[in-house]
Amino acid sequence: MGATGIGRRDIIGTFFAKVEEYSTTGWGDLVARTFNSDQASEIYKWLGMPPAMREWRGGRQAKGIREDGVTIVNKTWEATLGLPVDWIRRDKTGQINIRISELAQQAVNFKAELLSLFIDNGGGSTYGLCYDGQYFFDTDHSTGNSGTQTNHLVASDAASLNVGTATAPTTAELNAAIGSVIQHMFGFKDDNGKPMNANAKSFLVMLPTNMLNAGVNAVASPIVYSSSGSYPNALTVAETAIGFNVRAVVNPLLTDTDAFVVFRTDAPASALIFQEEEGITISAIAEGSEHEFKNNEHLYGAKRICNAGYGYWQYACKATLS
Repeated sequence: MGATGIGRRDIIGTFFAKVEEYSTTGWGDLVARTFNSDQASEIYKWLGMPPAMREWRGGRQAKGIREDGVTIVNKTWEATLGLPVDWIRRDKTGQINIRISELAQQAVNFKAELLSLFIDNGGGSTYGLCYDGQYFFDTDHSTGNSGTQTNHLVASDAASLNVGTATAPTTAELNAAIGSVIQHMFGFKDDNGKPMNANAKSFLVMLPTNMLNAGVNAVASPIVYSSSGSYPNALTVAETAIGFNVRAVVNPLLTDTDAFVVFRTDAPASALIFQEEEGITISAIAEGSEHEFKNNEHLYGAKRICNAGYGYWQYACKATLS
């Protein structure tokens, strides 16, 4: 638009600069592995463990890929911002750049928003089943020689989940609960009956907003204070002693106020899958267009073709307090 206002090229440049800036933050890459897609859907048959090592007697015994698998269908998502031409011409305070920055942030944050839907609904079939045919968070996972296992813990599974107030646990209560969940995850077995998390050292604790203060202190404070005294935080001691890394993140999109989720974040695969056919793009109907002539407005539309799904349930464990 020349000297009379900001133009299409400037707006699109601002959008992509902000997309790059905002894409460097967030927890999505820690809990979900990203796969590029070039078709309407993808089938993931690698879920399930490779063959266990065995003594070589006779010939080799090959283990093939699974006959079934998890299918993720790509979906197209959009967000379109309308900017009145007169507003563009008059803007001297940078409000347009703020709106475009917000649009870019929405497009970037959509990955976490989509993954949060799968996390939040992991205890039902709304967003699909896990590769073993069970809910993602369930009490009766069983594949091959794994035995029956649960990654949805309650107080009957771990006494530390029984706290004073389920929606307002203390730092000491959350510290004990998180430690119990991580300990439980070390017992998960693959379909060969082998420990799934034997080499795990990095974990992410995802908390609802009401557990922010207690959760951060439970993970990061070197000393834990309780009604009966104080003691060294085993989680931070383990970080120094054996290289454990436990971090906390608050997810305002979680709806359960009495539960948290622990993810393993250092495995070759992940608890969740993020599938992307087309990354973030932006299109414009702007200066010189018929829409401008008829409506005195420019349109800027962000687009993303992607979806999410469940990977290894053994890399995530939900704990409900009571």
